[in-house]
Amino acid sequence: MIEDIKKRCLEAGLDESFAKALGEELSADAGMCEEWKHYVEADNFLCKEKISGYSVVDILIWQIDHFRATMDRDNSRTKQNKDRMVLLAFDTFLKMKKSPDGYLQKLTGETGTDFVI
Repeated sequence: MIEDIKKRCLEAGLDESFAKALGEELSADAGMCEEWKHYVEADNFLCKEKISGYSVVDILIWQIDHFRATMDRDNSRTKQNKDRMVLLAFDTFLKMKKSPDGYLQKLTGETGTDFVI
């Protein structure tokens, strides 16, 4: 699993230290490890792990929405880089599991859109 994460991270433009940290975090969390394995095998999300009702897909959508303005300018390293966005979503979700409050505020706060929701 860790070698696969390392390979995907490097292909997505994320460095080896990020890959190592993400691999260790995933390995230490059985539920998220299952989420990752399902994603790799099925190329979709299990969404079994939740934090206050949010799944890793919610993180992915929030990240895409939050970075929309940057992505629209086409200078973001996440634009058209599915693997990078997924890896960052898993990383953020793992961090959110440890300290959810700040992330929950961000998820329900600013969305990065140019209109009021």
